[in-house]
Amino acid sequence: MHTKYIFVSGGVISGIGKGTTAASIGLLLQAAGYKVAPMKFENYLNLDAGTINPIEHGDPFLCEDGTEGDMDIGTYEKYLGTDMGKDNFVTMGRIYQTVIDRERRFEYDGEDVEAIPHITDEITSRIYKVAKANKSDVVLIELGGTAGEYQNVFYYEASRIMTLKNPGDVLHVHVTYVPTPFHLGEPKTKPAQLSVRTLNSMGIQPDFVIARSEKYLDQRRIDRFALFCNMHPEDIISNPDLPSAYEIPFLLHEQGLEKKIMKKLGMPVKSPKLTEWKNLIESIKCKKERQIKVAIIGKYFGTGDYQLRDSYAALFDAMDHAGWVSKVDIKTTWIDAEKVESAITKAKADRKDCDEALKEFFGKSQGIIVPIGWGERGSEGMIAAASFARKNKVPYLGLCWV
Repeated sequence: MHTKYIFVSGGVISGIGKGTTAASIGLLLQAAGYKVAPMKFENYLNLDAGTINPIEHGDPFLCEDGTEGDMDIGTYEKYLGTDMGKDNFVTMGRIYQTVIDRERRFEYDGEDVEAIPHITDEITSRIYKVAKANKSDVVLIELGGTAGEYQNVFYYEASRIMTLKNPGDVLHVHVTYVPTPFHLGEPKTKPAQLSVRTLNSMGIQPDFVIARSEKYLDQRRIDRFALFCNMHPEDIISNPDLPSAYEIPFLLHEQGLEKKIMKKLGMPVKSPKLTEWKNLIESIKCKKERQIKVAIIGKYFGTGDYQLRDSYAALFDAMDHAGWVSKVDIKTTWIDAEKVESAITKAKADRKDCDEALKEFFGKSQGIIVPIGWGERGSEGMIAAASFARKNKVPYLGLCWV
């Protein structure tokens, strides 16, 4: 059997869940006995994710070989149980650097080096390299960003070229968003239709559309969606919001996605063995024996007027995993380190006890965690949190901070 290639793209909004979708597809194929190798192609010119402020792009994931990838690399490890590394994570900066270095070494024999074919050739060569190195049955390729952005156009062009050169061995899954505007009260597929049209304009016809939405799409919406996207209704997969992202593989399995993929790619159709994953879901949902409250003092929660957990994704994952195994419900309080600093400064100015000011933040906590942080901003608040934990004998965990 030839190696099969599955591209996963996103539409309408960023953060739609491409990584979790790709990982879920990989899990289903792996559970059916196929060897799967995931890859993530990112748009930015950074050589890796290690130097990016977590507020900008989430918590970098440190791989076994030292590669600093993005959160999706961590998702692949969690779902597939396989170590990721430098070959699994590629940025546009790394692509450009490789091509320019090669040109400087005269390896293009005097050609005029251009985006196409030289950039796209470098993209596809990395995909083929992973397939060969891992002896993969399937390579899953997640394309960063959203369809229609100029930053990722070469990834889509590489996908089109691979589809042309490998007939029957390449498949495209498009994860897109179907909103339900509050004032209308019904899901609207038009944004997703336009997202598919954007793919069509690049010479790509998706094989499957995975529709992210608040609730399951009804048959009426699926039929209209399929008609306007030149697809069969059975190739529109509903992916509504769920209590846990770990339930997504079962959601896709219930709609027969993995078997549809196998049929389209000419692979022997096998049923996935999901007992182990089912046990995980049961441990997540089981009644917890007790509850504890943990305060997290960080500096990367805020983005404008909103707070996000992505900056500390690995920490929250670790706490979730520990809670499931221990049957403990862990409630977290997110505390801005700069607000702690301000409270201390005010207490000193008013000649009040600083510890009393800190009790407002940490007094009800049964544990305190100070996660990653770079630079001086918020550092005094983090130090104060550590001091409070030591003086009041509150269990404390301090992570990398410089």
